[in-house]
Amino acid sequence: MSLKKNLLKNGLATVFQKLIRVFEQLALVPFFISAWGAAYYGEWLTLTIFPTIIGLSDLGIGSAAANTFVLRYGAKDYQGAANVYRSGRRLISASILASVLLGGIVIGLLDHYGVFARTLIARSDAILAVSFLMLAKLLDFFQQLYEAHFRAARHAARSINLLSVYALIKIVGSILALTLGGGIISVAVVTFGTAIVFNAYFGWRATEQLKTDENYISKGYIIKSDMRMVAKKGFGYLLSPIWQSIYFQGTTFVVRITLGPEAVALFNTVRTVCRSINQLFNMVNSTVFPELQYELSTGRLHIARLLFRRSLTLVLGTAIVGMLLLGLFGAQWYAWWTKHSLDPPPLMWHIFIIGIGFNALWWTASMIFRAVNKPYVLVLAGLAGSVISVGLSYFLCLSHGLVGAALGSLALEVIMVAVVLPVSCRYLGQYVWQLPKGIWSDSAVLIKKISKISK
Repeated sequence: MSLKKNLLKNGLATVFQKLIRVFEQLALVPFFISAWGAAYYGEWLTLTIFPTIIGLSDLGIGSAAANTFVLRYGAKDYQGAANVYRSGRRLISASILASVLLGGIVIGLLDHYGVFARTLIARSDAILAVSFLMLAKLLDFFQQLYEAHFRAARHAARSINLLSVYALIKIVGSILALTLGGGIISVAVVTFGTAIVFNAYFGWRATEQLKTDENYISKGYIIKSDMRMVAKKGFGYLLSPIWQSIYFQGTTFVVRITLGPEAVALFNTVRTVCRSINQLFNMVNSTVFPELQYELSTGRLHIARLLFRRSLTLVLGTAIVGMLLLGLFGAQWYAWWTKHSLDPPPLMWHIFIIGIGFNALWWTASMIFRAVNKPYVLVLAGLAGSVISVGLSYFLCLSHGLVGAALGSLALEVIMVAVVLPVSCRYLGQYVWQLPKGIWSDSAVLIKKISKISK
């Protein structure tokens, strides 16, 4: 199967996925507000916090099991792949049962202390809606393990498209429920029902992907060592949203206690504008990751290195263009966006722009850790970097205001580059100092192709 065709399919699927997410943000809000009113919709958003938190309770098991499955399958360890699939399913099922118990306890405690009684939503409706949303979220725990079959079969675009359709069905279902006058229970039931049907279908389609392979082994065994390994690596993946929360929420909190609420609004809006470029980095990573992992699983390190280097070249090029545009026009656009109500210090603005370049390097390199299923160096660097960043932000805010907060944020990006880039290169069997020469060569090849097309 052509690598270029797969990358093209993955890229188109990723673009479609992003469009669905944008559509969700733009389309649903007006329907919710017109059907329920702003205050009632606000209460609904508050209730959805609980299923989101419960969503972390899979402990990263899905990611760990899925990556192990792909790596074993690519290495032709078919029985090992079948074993980790079954062991992973057992662990995910156990985490779902534990989450149901945990969710029941949380709902009971919240109800006992009158949380649901103090909302605009009727107490019984709130409890039922949260319960359905939690169950829908828990059923999604299996999706990463199902996705692994598509990646192993080199049909990653199919899984991306199916998940995009799933998101679209939930959007359309919610709009229909709202249009027909449904309340929060109706929307929650639609979400839960869609999750049941889709995940059953997704699981079936996943197993079908590999049945054309004569070496495919469908019968796996529960191996205790596999379960321990998946649980251990899964905890590493769980730490990723934790350190990111420390970084983003911690720096916001520091700005609030040192500089006040208006500074928070200014700091977060500037950071949001500058990090908008990161969405393009994510699209590149999502496109390349399935093929990169497959090449690593088969031991073709030279192709994996080429994919990584080309990804880094593309992301760096995108970052440079983004930095130039933000440097030239970002301040004017920001002033228009905020209706001239916020005025960030120019130096703060430039520090955040510089951070884009560092972020492009380490964020692209971070996919190597997922591809080889070794999350701990990345997440421990993130934990240490986030703590250092928050601490620096506090002291620098006291002496340099918002410029100090921006410097504290930049510290994380620098730390991550210093740790993540060399280690990711080591996993690929190369030295970090070899990257510039390779990137230069790739850039020269790209310029030649563009020149031929323009002629």
